[in-house]
Amino acid sequence: MKKIVNYAYRRVPIIRQKFKAAGITPDSIRKIEDVAKIPFTTKEDFAQGYPFGLMAVNPERVVRIHASSGTTGKPKVVYYTRKDLETWTRLMARLYDCAGVTSKDIVQNMYGYGLFTGGLGFHYGAERIGAMVVPAATGNTKRQIMLMKDFGTTVIACTPSYALYLCEAVKAEGLDPRKDLRIRIGLFGAEPWSEEARKKIQDTFGMLAIDCYGMSELYGPGVACECPEQNGLHVWGDEFYIETIDPDTGEVLEEGKEGEFVVTMLNREAMPILRYRTRDLARVVWEECECGRQHPRIMRIKGRSDDMLIIGGVNVFPSQVEHVLMQIQELAEFYQILVTHDKLDRLHVQVELKPDIAAKKDYDLAKLKARVENDLLSVLSIHASVELMQPGTLPRVEGKAKHVVDLRKKE
Repeated sequence: MKKIVNYAYRRVPIIRQKFKAAGITPDSIRKIEDVAKIPFTTKEDFAQGYPFGLMAVNPERVVRIHASSGTTGKPKVVYYTRKDLETWTRLMARLYDCAGVTSKDIVQNMYGYGLFTGGLGFHYGAERIGAMVVPAATGNTKRQIMLMKDFGTTVIACTPSYALYLCEAVKAEGLDPRKDLRIRIGLFGAEPWSEEARKKIQDTFGMLAIDCYGMSELYGPGVACECPEQNGLHVWGDEFYIETIDPDTGEVLEEGKEGEFVVTMLNREAMPILRYRTRDLARVVWEECECGRQHPRIMRIKGRSDDMLIIGGVNVFPSQVEHVLMQIQELAEFYQILVTHDKLDRLHVQVELKPDIAAKKDYDLAKLKARVENDLLSVLSIHASVELMQPGTLPRVEGKAKHVVDLRKKE
């Protein structure tokens, strides 16, 4: 910790300015409790430093860049030296090993290649453990299914929302996912997903659905991963120092309390990140896992504090809505949350019916609608109007799903 703090202070002007504003120097960090004195790094620092402001090495030492999607402005650009890429590849190999993937597996990588970190991260990690890689990338679902069948894919890597889409698409191709495909493990990340979504994927394919965690600012995927126990995501504690804080006050919370997940990168060369506020809300536990690993674990991430919707003073996470919808057997997995303002903030949920329910002419949809609204009310503590949609009417995506449309920002 002392070494990376000194390194970042000397090499990155933005970090040095933050230390001076806080009235501290690297010498102020003498024991682990002093880490709380270090100023946070935030996404605003990436905007301020775009494109090279957070770089800690000479540009000729940087061998690759990646970037976030930049949907809210300039993308968050991240840099890698050869050593950084080696570290990231090793962490991704750990991820595969942790999930139970071996050199005998055939990995179909359906994450996007390019500036997005997912594609190349999952690609190089699979190669490192000696697995055969099918670099399918995103899109062209019919072709994805053909590749799964023809090559005998045993592991898939994609977003959970795309995996849910595949549940429907494989059956539409006339295939039985359990009998006609050989998939045994799925590696899913890049967006929040519920336990109900996991159950749907596992039941459809007969696979083990593993939750993976990472973000572009922290190499990419490979920060943490579930083992087959599916009881928290193992954070690689030799590379990432983790804390949880009160998202409102920034105060460090005691062990086991839910708060915002904060990460310090301990060995990054091109871009040392100190106390990065991920905005993800989670609880961290430190006891040894049943699998024998002793790394700290993030218990399932509830959502991002900046994804949280405030409706009439009530905090609502999209994952809470998904949790309710996935438990109602008459509903399909495709939904959208609309937020509007008509004197008051209003929540409107559109959700598709399952095809067999939609086909029943005498089915009491009014009763089903009332049941869904009551279930949402009991979880969210606010009323959400529900619109039951015909199958196939909501947009399908092959990358990250956009479940929330906040129309208040356009009014």
